[in-house]
Parts: sequence; structure tokens; C-alpha cells
Amino acid sequence: MRTILIPALGLILLLAYLYAERRSLHGMLKAVPLRVAVTGTRGKSTVTRLIAAALREAGYRVLAKTTGSKPAVIFPDGSEEEIRRSGTPTILEQKKIVRLARDVRADALVVEMMSIRAETLTAESRKILQPTLLAVTNVRLDHIDDMGRTKDQIAASLAAAIPPAGRILVPEEECYSIFQQTADERKTQVVKVPPFSSLQAGLEFPENFRLASAVTDVLGVPRETALRGMTRARADFGGLKVWKARPEPAKDDWYLVSAFAANEPESTALVLARVRGLRPRLPDRLIGLLNLREDRGDRTKQWLDALRAGFFDAFEELIFVGDHARALARKKPAGPSSKPKVSAWPAREPDKIMDGLFAAAGPGRTVVGMGNMGGLGSALVEYWARIGAAL
Repeated sequence: MRTILIPALGLILLLAYLYAERRSLHGMLKAVPLRVAVTGTRGKSTVTRLIAAALREAGYRVLAKTTGSKPAVIFPDGSEEEIRRSGTPTILEQKKIVRLARDVRADALVVEMMSIRAETLTAESRKILQPTLLAVTNVRLDHIDDMGRTKDQIAASLAAAIPPAGRILVPEEECYSIFQQTADERKTQVVKVPPFSSLQAGLEFPENFRLASAVTDVLGVPRETALRGMTRARADFGGLKVWKARPEPAKDDWYLVSAFAANEPESTALVLARVRGLRPRLPDRLIGLLNLREDRGDRTKQWLDALRAGFFDAFEELIFVGDHARALARKKPAGPSSKPKVSAWPAREPDKIMDGLFAAAGPGRTVVGMGNMGGLGSALVEYWARIGAAL
């Protein structure tokens, strides 16, 4: 009898604990009436920041959280605190954010979603955050081992985050049929976001402002108020940045461009086009630093395919750094042209990498960081911020 009672008692205690946790989460969610979640492939951190800044400007008491290059909590007064993790991040982190939102008496919570796989997106959205509104930035080929090898498959993974009886905002050109199908099943309204022609031409990525503005429009925030708040939003660590530096013994300025957070070729191409549009006077002599990560083998293959397809033909030199660097350099096939010169550098310290580039400093060049922000990418950005003047 005792052997039966002990497991039964354990099961009862577990069920009681889960019930109490569910009731606790329900109470915390009820205390924060407006909850906005942001998912998609690129731009999530920036869109999260823009929405939070716009709502702050409109008088909301907002708590926000980004999970991008440097995860951070943004408090109602706009101050920030980097999230320090002791182990592998999990979606249970979002439960702590909901609790924090209640504790600081926020009436709005804006959160960048963490999940990649459909099953964890479902749990994060429907079980923990339960957003009243979901914003989807875009659908691009990234995390293909986890989300799918086609855009339709990736859209299907993202659709798992659609909440029941809520609203989902998606740019018109990114509105895959699976979004509408899933929304219909869950009695959720789909808002297709049209192009926003009145945005300022000088914005780095108008599509981010466009989606954030659509969210605030739906929430009834006056457009002028929302845009005023957005222009005051602090840039994400992983956002596009450009610095000017004058290394010794060069007589011309060099320019350092951080496009690390774009991660995959499609998004990187858009970033480079935007850089050229905003800063047409940057030197045409391009050197690429492609940072590779051991745990992102799918991305490494994407970059190899892009190299073979001529993605880097406009570059005079491409240097692989980080994990997989030497292996990828050996695999470069004969492409449509002799460009670029490809090499792999073993150095892991940003100063040594840049000293190697500057050692042969001749006419000014544009150095473009690509591939991954993690590890060496983040260290290079911090180093560039120290040696260069931000533009």
C-alpha cells in the first residue's frame, strides 16, 4: 500500500503545484492588460524597442524586453538593464518578465519572443505571454534546421505563435496563407500592414517603423505621437552601425560597418543596400569579415552557397573569422569571377584582427562585418565603438 501512496501523493503535489503556478501566471497577466509580442526572422529587437518607445511617448507605463544580440529589459522610465544568463536561455525567462511587469505596475508589456521551433513558440505565446497582439516582422531563411528549409515551412513555424481571439499584424508582402489559415482557426484577426509612404526617407530600415507604426495605429496612438517616441528609441546593440577610423599609417579614413546581426545572406544584402543608400560616399573598396559560429552550421552552409553564387563579387577581399573559418575557406569553388580574395584568419582578438587589416593600410576602405553577432562579432562591434567615431 505504501508503494502506491507515495507516488500518488507525489502526483497530487505536482498537480497542485502546476495549478498554483497557472493561477499565479493568470493573475500576473491580468494585471498587465496590454501585451504585445514580436516574432519573425529579422528586426524583432528593433521593432520591440520602437513599439515600447511609442507607447511610452503616448503615456503608457511600459516594460519591454529584447532577446537579440544583448538581451535587455527596458523599464518604464526608458532605462535599461542587460540580462545576465548563467546557463542556456529558456522560455521560462518570459514568465519572470511577466512577473516583473506586474511588480513595476506596467500597464503595457512589449516582448521579443525567444522561440524558434513551432512547439516552443506555441508554449511561449499561448501558455506564458498570451499576447493581446502579435507582430510578425518578416519570413526569411534562417534557423533552417529548426524552422524549415523553405519560407513556407518557416512561416508555418511562426504561425504557431498566433494567439487565440487576438490580433496579428503582418506586412502585406509577408502574409503567407498559413497565417490567415491559423488565425481563422483561432478566431484571431489578421491585419495586413500596407506600405507606409509617409515615412522619412532617411530612416535606416523603414519596414521596422512601418510595422511598429501599424501596431500603435491599431492601439489608437496618434501617428505624430508614435513617431516622435520612435525617433527617441535607443538603438539595439545589434542594429546597423557605421564608424569612421583613421588607422596608422593610413592617410585616408576607413569605415567600419556592423551588419553582423543580419545573420543570413538575404537580410545582409538588404542591409548593404541600405548602407549604400544612406551613405553613398563610403569607399567602394570593400573588405568583408564573415564571422562564423560552430553552433550555426546551417548558416555556414548558406554563406558557402552565397559565396559560390557570387554574393561577394563586389568585395576585393573576404576574410573568414570565428568557427568553421578555415574549413569554409578551403571549400571556395571557382566562381563567376576571380573576386574576392578569400582567406581565413585564426585570430580571436578584435585588436589583432584589425591590426592585421590596418598593417597594409593604403587608400580608405570599407570593412563590413557579417555572419553572426555572437562571440567574435560582438567583440568586434565593441572594439570598433572604441576606435572609431560613430556616424
